[in-house]
Amino acid sequence: MQTVTAVAHRGDPYRFRENTLDSLRSALGRGADAVEIDVRLTRDGVPVLLHDESPHRLWGVDRPLRALSAEELRGLTAGGVPTLAEALAATGESRVMVDLCGPVGRRTVQRIMDVVRRSDARERVYYSAGAEAMLAVRAADPAAEIALTWTSLAPPRPALLAAIRPRWLNYRFSLVSRELAARVHRDGCLLSVWTPDTRRSMDRLLDLGVDSITTNRIDVLHALRSR
Repeated sequence: MQTVTAVAHRGDPYRFRENTLDSLRSALGRGADAVEIDVRLTRDGVPVLLHDESPHRLWGVDRPLRALSAEELRGLTAGGVPTLAEALAATGESRVMVDLCGPVGRRTVQRIMDVVRRSDARERVYYSAGAEAMLAVRAADPAAEIALTWTSLAPPRPALLAAIRPRWLNYRFSLVSRELAARVHRDGCLLSVWTPDTRRSMDRLLDLGVDSITTNRIDVLHALRSR
């Protein structure tokens, strides 16, 4: 079986609430090479782990995150939503894919990257999102590792690839074919995919030669790699 990077999507969400410290620790304990986390800013500019625009789905708090300070969020969720700094501390030396959610400008990118630097985590953190956000990341850090999320079968323009310089192209798993995998590799990138959760889908992707799989079922992927 080829070597493929096993990335835990929001941690281990079938066992623990997504994007929580328990979820991240569980995923790493069950064989993940990296954890993917979703990061947004609170009203006062603190990067926290939350995929949605509000904590309502996970925490029952029906207020936009952008209207809450970090301290208010902590009180309303009993400390359940970790800050990015807390997540980086909890993951030790493991790799972390930071997915930049929502509208992302230079201010957001700078706040997030400042936390990564202060946490001494630059060498193990990489960033994923669409082109606009990744252009902002590249402008902020010429050495940042980038996984450019791409949602079309039409390839990224060469000028865009030259500007962003991604290490990875990150595709929805259902778009991936042998031809697409070959094209990504010819362009000098590694191919990452999200988020297959069945053994059959993962087997197919491994056969196609993907380099990284982001999944909610890290236990299934780890078992496949261990065969």
